[in-house]
Amino acid sequence: MKVIVACANGAGTSLMMMNKIKQAFNELGYKGKLDISHCSLSEGKSTGRSADVIFCAVNFMKDFDNLKEKGVTIIGMKNILSKDEAMEKIKENNLLER
Repeated sequence: MKVIVACANGAGTSLMMMNKIKQAFNELGYKGKLDISHCSLSEGKSTGRSADVIFCAVNFMKDFDNLKEKGVTIIGMKNILSKDEAMEKIKENNLLER
């Protein structure tokens, strides 16, 4: 499963968020192949077509409406550095089954 983690500039915040999401998948026992990367919002909007899932802050979800219409799962997080919230979102969106 290809996962993109996007933040405004694609530097520190998305890297920390990506690490929390990786931890969440590992703790939940994800058995599939996880291809996860981080980037800026603008890069995520242009390369997101190839992703299965995009994680971002809740306030950036609308930026990905066009990708959502094309079948990409967009997941907004309120606390972007919360592993617990990441685990909750993974389960809510049935990502362990992909």
